[in-house]
Amino acid sequence: MPSPNVEPRQKGKTARILLLHYTGMESAETACAWLCNPASKVSCHYLVDCDGRITQMVDEDLRAWHAGRSLWKGERDINSCSIGIEIHNPGHDRGYADFPEKQMAAVVALGRDIVARHAIRPEHVLAHSDVAPGRKIDPGEKFDWKRLHEQGLGHWVPPHRLGGGQFLQQGDSGEAVEALQAMLALYGYGIEITGAFGPETKSVVSAFQRHFRPVRIDGIADRSTIETLRHLLDALPEVAVAPT
Repeated sequence: MPSPNVEPRQKGKTARILLLHYTGMESAETACAWLCNPASKVSCHYLVDCDGRITQMVDEDLRAWHAGRSLWKGERDINSCSIGIEIHNPGHDRGYADFPEKQMAAVVALGRDIVARHAIRPEHVLAHSDVAPGRKIDPGEKFDWKRLHEQGLGHWVPPHRLGGGQFLQQGDSGEAVEALQAMLALYGYGIEITGAFGPETKSVVSAFQRHFRPVRIDGIADRSTIETLRHLLDALPEVAVAPT
């Protein structure tokens, strides 16, 4: 179902990110119609419905309009360097639902095919909320990132257990906050390193939790959050954290 909302990728950029979304609409048919409507000014490369059926809307060589205002590892034109998959789910405003087995299986199969053909690194399989924290929360905390990783798709480590210990939250400041911001930025999140834990930092911490520590999403950097982030950084290939 070709969408008219496409254009060439900018400045010779190629796909190096696989970005996962949910539709946030009542039905997959409604989402398809909207993504193919010129008035919507949005599109994606693929849509996966609840039964696992896949609809392609944009050729992978073209720039779809799915990421919006976003940032990852200093890159602001995420649309020009990504392939976007919309996964049908009514979303948080319409009774956020579990992702069915057939749908997850289809997402895994499609995702593995895409990353193999484009040599997309595991740590570049991302949520919309990762690249647009504070603005987007999809595909959300019910999405099974562990399953993707176990089937060779995406970067993931077991979340550190919840427990006591020191934590950082909005209003805090100092070297510990600066270190937290630096670790989040090193992983790829768009965050300014200021040493002050403000609303922006809370949004980024919440986005991180939604992807990597979904049992509690509160924007507070507790020990579980920080240790999970440390383990993710430790698990990155050296080339992934080298200066660019």
